[in-house]
Amino acid sequence: MAVNLPTELLRSFVAIVETGSMLQATERVFVTQSALSLQMRRLEDIVRQPLFHRHGRKLRITAAGEHLLETARQMLAMNDRVLAALQGQALSGTVRIGLNQDFAEAFLPGVLRDFVTAHPDVQMQVRIGGSQELLDALRAEQLDVVLCVRAAGDAQAIKTGPSEWLGDARLLERPELPLALLEPPCVFRATALRVLEEAGRKFKIVVETASLSGVRAAVQAGLAITCRSPSFIDPELMPVLHGTDLPALPGICFALHTGAQAAPAARHLAALVSDTVTGIL
Repeated sequence: MAVNLPTELLRSFVAIVETGSMLQATERVFVTQSALSLQMRRLEDIVRQPLFHRHGRKLRITAAGEHLLETARQMLAMNDRVLAALQGQALSGTVRIGLNQDFAEAFLPGVLRDFVTAHPDVQMQVRIGGSQELLDALRAEQLDVVLCVRAAGDAQAIKTGPSEWLGDARLLERPELPLALLEPPCVFRATALRVLEEAGRKFKIVVETASLSGVRAAVQAGLAITCRSPSFIDPELMPVLHGTDLPALPGICFALHTGAQAAPAARHLAALVSDTVTGIL
């Protein structure tokens, strides 16, 4: 007798893998954590293989889980594509999306891949850049959708999260706080410099780069401290500096801007991105 893989179990499985935890996955698939655990036990019973093992507080996918993951994504994409076509929602055309480096590294591979797989007639163009650069391109009608980081209070904010100081606590003992920052304009850079100046804390920019990977490398090497949203970092590689005398940082907005003339495909992608950001970050 043929055994079916229920799509609701596969969708929950993919959500856990992409968010990294049961708790965060519940916000994407809208079930309780206990129900999600039962779903995964049921899925493991069906495939007769363990799909996750725990590594500290984190869930790590097993080899069997890795094997299932790509197939699960393909099955879900086919399911969504068939439903969209039957409901008269087949999408086509070109979608131009702009993202900050943070978002591009955090979930670009998953979300955009799933969108393109579900809508093969849509041509995707992706631009990675700073928030102001991307918003200027949106106003010039060079982009259709922009997901970026903005200061608290942005009218297009879809979620507000904390920003934190990151780095080696031993650097706090230096008379001048060594900083690693992105080149301006950058919301995190402007925020860090403003709160340090207001607090009268001496600092020195020792790494200034256009690359987020450059900032990350400097912090991981113990050369400097920076500030980012904890939603985008691995605390084991870039430890959060809790309980220090550093000035508190304000919250940061995750803002989604859609062009006034955006086509249905672009608006569909914007809705998917909004759901993903609010469910994961």
